[in-house]
Amino acid sequence: MKKPFFSPNEFMQPVEEKAFLVGVDFPSEPIPLEISLGELGELARTAGAMIVGSLVQKRAKVDPKYFIGTGKLEELTTAVAGSGANLVIFDHELSPSQENHLAEALGVKVIDRTALILDIFAQHAKSREGKLQVELAQATFGLTHLVGQGETMSRLGGGIGTRGPGESKLEYDRREIRSKIAELKKRIVKLRAERQRNREKRRGSQLPTVALVGYTNSGKSTLLNALTRSDVLTEDKLFATLDPTTRRLYLPSARTVLLTDTVGFIQKLPHSLVTAFQATLEEVTEADLLIHVVDSSSPYFEKQISAVYQVLRELKSHDKPILTVFNKEDKLATPISEDLKNKFEPSVQASASRKTGLEQLIAKLDALLPKLPPSIPASES
Repeated sequence: MKKPFFSPNEFMQPVEEKAFLVGVDFPSEPIPLEISLGELGELARTAGAMIVGSLVQKRAKVDPKYFIGTGKLEELTTAVAGSGANLVIFDHELSPSQENHLAEALGVKVIDRTALILDIFAQHAKSREGKLQVELAQATFGLTHLVGQGETMSRLGGGIGTRGPGESKLEYDRREIRSKIAELKKRIVKLRAERQRNREKRRGSQLPTVALVGYTNSGKSTLLNALTRSDVLTEDKLFATLDPTTRRLYLPSARTVLLTDTVGFIQKLPHSLVTAFQATLEEVTEADLLIHVVDSSSPYFEKQISAVYQVLRELKSHDKPILTVFNKEDKLATPISEDLKNKFEPSVQASASRKTGLEQLIAKLDALLPKLPPSIPASES
């Protein structure tokens, strides 16, 4: 009898993850290092780790063996040992050989940003389709990052970056993983066809579809609850919502729309993850209109807006009509400037948690639906 592809119990570890973060400031980086590293810390905490330290380095180019320079590696080794960390997370994609060499030198498990995001996805996927997509993404990632790491990964064990559906033990060879990937793709295609039939039924009812998009933790689920009086899970964590949720929204004009909450976007979202979660993100591509929810209380919200537009371009949904909601106005010391609101017109300022600005939002949505004009600012196209 063939062994199962994975056993979830194999990845349940009682040991607390103590994470040490590493970021490298390259001249070509479009995102300031402090923003990206701060976000990495939030991702690690969402995954269940305790941050015990961080290290940064400025470099002109990647070191092919260790990603960071050898001198910085010595500094990192001392810092990791002194902090008691049992996990090092790099804010960049590492090659399999770089992970191997770093783990060998540091004596602890080493993962990169992509593996961390996959771990969070594994924890938050609840639907059958979401779990399958996590399995597919992790198995694809495993072809190059898990298989062949040998004794180092076996010695370091499970935990963040090595758990959840789709994770494979290293004794399975590439052929078995490729076979699993093919099987998962077939199952996802079937589910996609089922979802497409459901969409056709919704089209038959002639109900417009509106998708909530935005940076992770911008308040999309809270807004969905406020608008539709629902009770979708809301948490102050990145990627708290992974599976799409659809509710009916009744407009003042007596029309009804279908409003769908979708997975949040993030800086440096790997293209492989966008591809793996294509079925979930089809809710975005099939929508008649997008409501872009922005966390206006974040000091970096304009960078986050750019990251959302980048993913929309990858989904070929950048030409859809967009209503921008500057959310969390209750946390602002001063209102959003008129110039900024005009730049992203049509836009409104609101607080989903306080339920303020919702009437204006609904009125603009009601007025937009018959027109459906494209609205991504030319400067962001």
